[in-house]
Amino acid sequence: MAAQFTQFSVVESCLFVVWLLAILWPLVYSYRHKTSFALSMTVALLLGYLVQVVWSLMYNFDLVSQWLWEDLWMRPSEAKSPSNWVTFVSAGFLHSQFDATHVLSNILVISLVGIPLEQRLGWRRFTAIYFISLIGGSIAWVLFNFDSSRPALGASGAAFGLFGAYLAGWPKDEIPFPLILIRKWPVFYLALIYFALEVVRAYSIYGLDRPSDVGHMAHLGGFILAYAVLPLVAKGGPVPLGIEDGGPSSSSEVINRLRRIKTQMRDLSEVGNPWESQGYELPRNLREPVKSLMESSDEPETRQAWMEHIGDMSSCPSCGSKLGVVERSDGPHLQCSNNPEHFNWP
Repeated sequence: MAAQFTQFSVVESCLFVVWLLAILWPLVYSYRHKTSFALSMTVALLLGYLVQVVWSLMYNFDLVSQWLWEDLWMRPSEAKSPSNWVTFVSAGFLHSQFDATHVLSNILVISLVGIPLEQRLGWRRFTAIYFISLIGGSIAWVLFNFDSSRPALGASGAAFGLFGAYLAGWPKDEIPFPLILIRKWPVFYLALIYFALEVVRAYSIYGLDRPSDVGHMAHLGGFILAYAVLPLVAKGGPVPLGIEDGGPSSSSEVINRLRRIKTQMRDLSEVGNPWESQGYELPRNLREPVKSLMESSDEPETRQAWMEHIGDMSSCPSCGSKLGVVERSDGPHLQCSNNPEHFNWP
């Protein structure tokens, strides 16, 4: 890419830098402020695509002469070289500027499926799953097009990977999705429908030798790899695998559920702090967070947020395993991810 970059004109160089900033700024902001990575990724993909559309307009007016992102495409025949491994990820930030439905469909899935999945996994684990899915899609494309120079573009492998990860972790969650009707659908049905359609499409290409510009095997690769690794990535996370509570949502159903939980939540001043009430010494670095938890957690969401913060800073005093937060009918509980009998509060 460096060699090609030196051949850019001033206008082309500026446009390429603008594209880099467009995709990196939302992701850096998400990292620094711990805002939703799924939402930031949709913004990054959309802004990056708009820069590509601007390139097309400038090309029509002879302001630019060459495609700026050719070295960032993922070509199977070239991706086998270590110097081109970066394309396994970079191709996921590029879409054909002549096919708006491609980027919009990816953004739709990443936002509608990714945001509730991120609420299940947490920021770090979701980010890991996203890039694992993206790389899984690229690997599958290489394996099934080993000697081909046909490039792969788009975040579809990552988008399908989110379906696979959600299916592996919380298949009975219900999320709003425009499948025939815009309503809440169980993840189990959504994921299997998308997977089955891709299997049929992939077979029609590879089984019957019909050409296609759509990377169906990349979609399946992202789905399968994310499904396989999700239990490892989610281990010790904030929400246990397979929990059945309807799924994260901002609907009135969840608001009413939180109200019911609040009426059953125990007064923390009556049970003592998490460590000393169970016979352990409170670590020095947890004194302030625990104090804040005890004093300002009358709402279920606030209590859970402080518990998650404390869980990230500490480990089980009995076995050293990660502490996680489990939501129950009487409010969130902080407990040992390995054995709840070791540590379970309140």
